[in-house]
Amino acid sequence: MSKRLGILTSGGDCPGLNAVIRGVVKASWQLGYECLGFLKGYEGLYDPVRYITLTPKNTAGILTQGGTILGSTNKGRFAATVGVQDRVDLDPELLEGVAGTVKQLGIEGLVCIGGDGSLAVAQQFHEFGIPVVGVPKTIDNDLSATAYTFGFSSAVACATDALDRLHTTAAAHERIMVLEVMGRHAGWIALHAGIAGGGDVILIPEIPWSFENVCHKILDREVHGKHFTLVVVAEGAHLPTGEMVGEERRGAQKKLGGIGPLIARELEERLHREARCVVLGHLQRGGAPTTFDRVLATQYGAHAVRLIVERKFGQMICYNPPDMGSVPIIEAVHQIRLVDSEGAAVQAARALGISFGDCEAGLSPFACSAEAADVQTAEDVELDAEFTLDLADAATEEALQP
Repeated sequence: MSKRLGILTSGGDCPGLNAVIRGVVKASWQLGYECLGFLKGYEGLYDPVRYITLTPKNTAGILTQGGTILGSTNKGRFAATVGVQDRVDLDPELLEGVAGTVKQLGIEGLVCIGGDGSLAVAQQFHEFGIPVVGVPKTIDNDLSATAYTFGFSSAVACATDALDRLHTTAAAHERIMVLEVMGRHAGWIALHAGIAGGGDVILIPEIPWSFENVCHKILDREVHGKHFTLVVVAEGAHLPTGEMVGEERRGAQKKLGGIGPLIARELEERLHREARCVVLGHLQRGGAPTTFDRVLATQYGAHAVRLIVERKFGQMICYNPPDMGSVPIIEAVHQIRLVDSEGAAVQAARALGISFGDCEAGLSPFACSAEAADVQTAEDVELDAEFTLDLADAATEEALQP
């Protein structure tokens, strides 16, 4: 039997999954490995086992396709999380079954592509002795062990395009336009799309906000002749009361969504201005990956094969520009990477006048720096004057010497 690798895609779909699959297939075939693709995520590993043989020929042309040719699911028997860091131990029978499948098919390593929930499953596989490596996938870009996850760039591009389109209609009708984007615990998509798409207000889970401050920003724009406003909100942004908007589900994470329409209605009532809301939802998960995601996903796929060849099981590929390294999967899923409220991107947005709803409009984060610079300049001028005066006194004293 020839050497074999396995690969599966789990969790929510996103652009770039097929690029990873292609990267794994081409890199493994270069080494003489056969590659088996398991269908419907982890479900295809056991009872019934479902897979297809992947070759460079039948994966040709998938680089630019969204979705995944292997199918995926974030439900079923292998759901290992119900919330942030809320691990659910898998049924030992499932683990035994998966181990049996891997052994029977002669798989030397299994590439598991997924986000924090899916990689939590991979970690349990590793602890059970199943040879796995992880590839980070989430449009939320919230895995702390890697600088970027593939799918994020494509989701931001989609949200930015939506803002570009909303900008013209908002200006034409002098409306408040609210765009709700994905981002359960982290506001990376809202932040980057808000900056790239010329948003005026960005509301994210990491920064508490109030309706009063959002209204102040809108009215401030009107004073300056701007009679429309673009508001970008992450689905996981908390309301000023601390609540998250969504639907409670038994035994699973809360299904988020609906904060955008709620904000639009509230702004209409408070300001007596026309407001509309667009919820992007799964549009952000579809379509062709950006060039950045294609390159990143391809590298992830190729280097996942490297980890298997080097027998570095229980590791996840991570991108630390410009290098591709790896970290233990347990470290990758241990902590979510959140937006730094004092980080460079947030500071730049504030400097442009973008509001995060946490303070009144018109306050630049660089104001303190400017004041400090003015004080320093004044002190430097004073010191220079004192130094010049000292030189003059010394010269006078020298001239009076007999």
